[in-house]
This record gives sequence, structure tokens and C-alpha cells, in this order.
Amino acid sequence: MNHIDIAKEIAHHHSQLQVGRPIHWDDTFNKQDEQYPEITQAVLRACRRLGFIEDDAQVIASAWESQMQRHASFDPLTWPHRSEDFGIRTFPRDDAFAPCPHHLGLYVVVPDAQWVDRLTQAGVGTVQLRFKSEDKQAITEQIKWAIKAVQGTSTLLFINDFWSLAIEHGAYGVHLGQEDMEEAPLEKIKSAGLRLGLSTHGYAEMLKADAHSPSYMALGAVFPTTLKRMKTAPQGLGRLGAYVQLMKGYPLVAIGGIDEQKIPAVLKTSVGSIAMVRAITGSNQPEMVCKKLMAMF
Repeated sequence: MNHIDIAKEIAHHHSQLQVGRPIHWDDTFNKQDEQYPEITQAVLRACRRLGFIEDDAQVIASAWESQMQRHASFDPLTWPHRSEDFGIRTFPRDDAFAPCPHHLGLYVVVPDAQWVDRLTQAGVGTVQLRFKSEDKQAITEQIKWAIKAVQGTSTLLFINDFWSLAIEHGAYGVHLGQEDMEEAPLEKIKSAGLRLGLSTHGYAEMLKADAHSPSYMALGAVFPTTLKRMKTAPQGLGRLGAYVQLMKGYPLVAIGGIDEQKIPAVLKTSVGSIAMVRAITGSNQPEMVCKKLMAMF
């Protein structure tokens, strides 16, 4: 078999990982691929056909090569899923952030501290304050209110982005996106004892996050969402399952376009938590909705 036949076999057997409409096989070719062995060329072309961005395709190809070396043979039916093939270190780790529960359950992302207060009283286990403002005083007041609201309760509060205020006022943890991760002083956050959650949107970003040994990773967007403009296409349940299998050493949070009807299918991937926004904040009876959703975990 030549490399294009192998690529077609890979894409066919792993069609559950397809995102978007498959591109034509002619468009999966990259002149730079010629520097690689036939098998690596086949994996790269299959990944592009399946809709993986180039950074992810390169990661997968490298992992497949490692898998092939371990087994001393190439199997197009076995998608790489072993951590060692991706260069992921084993756990526990001496340089890791403070741990959080492996199953965070229902994880609600809210726009202000009043919502934090309300959901804490409703017994929600994990809440993220994603307050958007240019007013520094308002931001400080919101964070202080939110932290006070969860004191003496079992609710875990993560502050989105504002790491310095989270440290100053003693938040449980901080959540950062990929760009914020590059800019924030992660060692300072770790030294302060805060937990760290990081957003990821595919294999390459998961490996970047893993290099910092965060407390948990968010995986998404699983389904289409209008809440945030995404640089990557929705990942879908097939890819979510692959990500969970690879990153099972971490607490994992599925996020993006998930509503009540989709929860059972998402939980079948073995992810330990699901982040929700509008299903809660857009409800006329959010406390009742939360109670119902929490019972599904």
C-alpha cells in the first residue's frame, strides 16, 4: 500500500473524529510532507482529511510514530491514546499545581458575583466568575463579593483571567485561556497555592497546558457556541472521547454548547465535569435547573 491508501484507511476507520466536511484528498497534500517517511505522510494526510488543524496533525503524527516504535509495527486501526506516545509525564508530579477534585461535576460559568452567591446557595459544587469589565474597582468588588459568597460552603470558585486579584483576595483557583496562559506568571499563581484551570481546543493546546501541570483542563468547544468566538471548529463527541482517554490523569471539564439533552452523551466519554452557561443563567428557575442537572452526574 502506498501512503495515500494508508491515509484513506486511517480516515475511514476513525471517521468518528471527523470535524466539518472532509476536504478533497488532493488538498491534504503538503509539499513539506516529502521529508517524512511514508507512514508519517499517510497520518498527516488522514488528519487533514478528518479536519484537524495542522498543529494537531503534527502532534498526532509524532505520537503515531512513537506508538509504532513501541509495537515495532504500524496499525492504522489504533489511534494513539497512550500518554507516553505524546510525551506526557506520569503522575503524581512534584511541580504540579495544587489539586482539585477529579470529578468537578456541574461547573457553572457566571457573569457576576450575584450569580455566584445565588448558585452557591443552591449547592452548585463548582462555579467560575467570568466578569467582563474595564472598571478596575468594579472588578475588585465583584471578586471580593464572589469569594465571600463561597466562604464556609463546599462550592469551589475559579476566577477567570484576573489572577492577581484572585491571589490577593484568596480565591480557590484561577482559570486562564491559552493566550492568558502565555502572559500570566504561572509560578506566582502556583506559589500562592491557587488551583489553575486551563482552556484547550485540541491536541497541541493540551500538550502546551500539560507542560504546566495545571489542576484541571477544559476541553472544547464540544458543540457550536455563540457565547465566545472560537478559533477552532467544534470538536464533537468523538474527539472529546479521545481527549479524555489521553488526558485521564487530569480532572477534565467539557465545555461549549452543552445543554441538558446533550449531558448523557457527553458523560459517556467519562469526562468528570461539564461546564454550562446559558442553560443556567438563561433559565427562569436556575436553582431548580441546577438541582436537576447535578442529579445527572
